[in-house]
Amino acid sequence: MTSLLDLRAEIAAHPSNAWATEQGWRPLVVGSPRSRVLLIGQAPGRRAQESGIPWNDASGVRLRSWLGVSDAEFYDTERFAIVPMDFYYPGKAPASGDLPPRRDVAPLWHPRILAALTDVRLTILVGSYAQRYYLGSRRAPTLTETVRRAPEFLPYFPVVHPSPLTLGWQARNAWFDTDTIPALRALVAAALDGDAAT
Repeated sequence: MTSLLDLRAEIAAHPSNAWATEQGWRPLVVGSPRSRVLLIGQAPGRRAQESGIPWNDASGVRLRSWLGVSDAEFYDTERFAIVPMDFYYPGKAPASGDLPPRRDVAPLWHPRILAALTDVRLTILVGSYAQRYYLGSRRAPTLTETVRRAPEFLPYFPVVHPSPLTLGWQARNAWFDTDTIPALRALVAAALDGDAAT
């Protein structure tokens, strides 16, 4: 089985990623065979890409709050693996936010990366791109309903993206704070303690 270190080197050397490698960017995918919780998001933001640290921005602060973990716990690969739908910052969208992750990245690389993460107990799908790919037709008609029904999809647990752009959504959907976040924190704690999420 190929190690994550070798896979990162393969990703960086792949012709489709030459534009990123030429800028000195590294693929932002981290984890170890002992990672218990897997986070699959969309793609790194500019600040994360330039620092080489995934979720190193305001979105990451909110995400760690939702998970109920410290920075040290979050960046401990014995606990968390971070595998976005695209490993590089895709650029700014014309209207707002960032461009979507490239569609060919996950089918090409995710199966090999996930095969190296042999102890994952819980997979958190952050945002619509990850949910579309991993839940497929099991998703509810809307992202809001999919997230509201999150426990139905275990061992996948879908959440909205923690971007500041979703603050309004969170305010309009009080159940996310009262029901979803406590359930998520309990599942994360169980997975990190070594009990499989069921």
